[in-house]
Amino acid sequence: MTTKSGLDIHRKLYGLDHLRALAIIVVFFYHYFIVTRGQPKWLPDVASFGWTGVDLFFVLSGFLISSQIFYQIKQEQPISFKIFFIKRFFRIVPAFLVTVGLYFCFPFFREREALPPLWKVLTFTQNLGLDVKNFGTFSHAWSLCVEEHFYLFFPIVLIFLQRSKLFVKSYWLLIVLFLFGFVIRLYCYNYLYLPKIEDDYSWMYWHKYIYYPTYSRLDGLLVGVSLAGIYVFLPKFYTKISQYGNQFILLSLCILIGAHFLCEDQQTFIASIFGFPLIALGFGFIVLGSISPTSFLYRWNSKTTTFIANLSFAIYLTHKGIIHVTHKLLDQFKIESNIMLIICIITCILAAYLLHLIIEKPFMKLRSIIIKGKLKPTANIGTSSR
Repeated sequence: MTTKSGLDIHRKLYGLDHLRALAIIVVFFYHYFIVTRGQPKWLPDVASFGWTGVDLFFVLSGFLISSQIFYQIKQEQPISFKIFFIKRFFRIVPAFLVTVGLYFCFPFFREREALPPLWKVLTFTQNLGLDVKNFGTFSHAWSLCVEEHFYLFFPIVLIFLQRSKLFVKSYWLLIVLFLFGFVIRLYCYNYLYLPKIEDDYSWMYWHKYIYYPTYSRLDGLLVGVSLAGIYVFLPKFYTKISQYGNQFILLSLCILIGAHFLCEDQQTFIASIFGFPLIALGFGFIVLGSISPTSFLYRWNSKTTTFIANLSFAIYLTHKGIIHVTHKLLDQFKIESNIMLIICIITCILAAYLLHLIIEKPFMKLRSIIIKGKLKPTANIGTSSR
């Protein structure tokens, strides 16, 4: 279907595949030197900003998920929380539970010394009050918690706005939530982190109170939702600005370079309060550029990045454990660090492909069978794997 302004909302946006691949690559390299304690020696300097890959995932998730729901609203279709929950459940939970099983049943798989309580992992509350120093194993699941909280509350809020006829004013909620992020980080920094700043493990408290909690990491999701609102509800405006796709990508790079220097020391006041929204804004512009027909990312159809993008969730779930296991199994051979990095890339891709093939694909097929005939056609925006 094409809107009057010429916007093809069913077209697969290959540019988003490039960004998903980019996000998982930078996260992988960032976690790699953490798991291997700074090896290879050149990697920490190159990949130190890789932690922002999760922020790119947040922007992408906000855009992809809200675009689909917004299209239903635009077509005056009622939002079904049941269908939405079924789609999210079968996309995320099966592969997640398999990974949780590996961590809790096979201690050899654990990259750190201790896991958080099982109930916190299974309820996606691991990111709230996370003590990464003592329970750092599988800590990267914190970002899944943020997304799950988004998947839970976002459709509920939209259903309420739709039924109460308040959806046309919903942009005010985005503004309020965005400002709330500044306020809550300001409070957490001054009243929760600063009293611990002289502690030997002050970094742990910074992560616990500012970096991990959902309420302080909404910026990326909100930027993604805002882009989806423009994409779906303002097609004429989107068509005009989409003529500057490559310029948006260049602007994104400039903003992210500035964010890199701003967040060089993450635990400063300025970085803690303004770093996350600046990063989200930077990634928002690159997402906008990637969905603009005039940009090189939009026109570039790469099987390689599509392959990596399709495996991104499986790689994210398992990569730290697989890196750890690979190093343990090959430790006796004293393999040079750069070669070991290449080996770990291969083992992580193979493990993710197996998880994708054995778990993700069958459950996605089962999902299609369950919802078949119950869901009216909706926009196939971005990638079908969402």
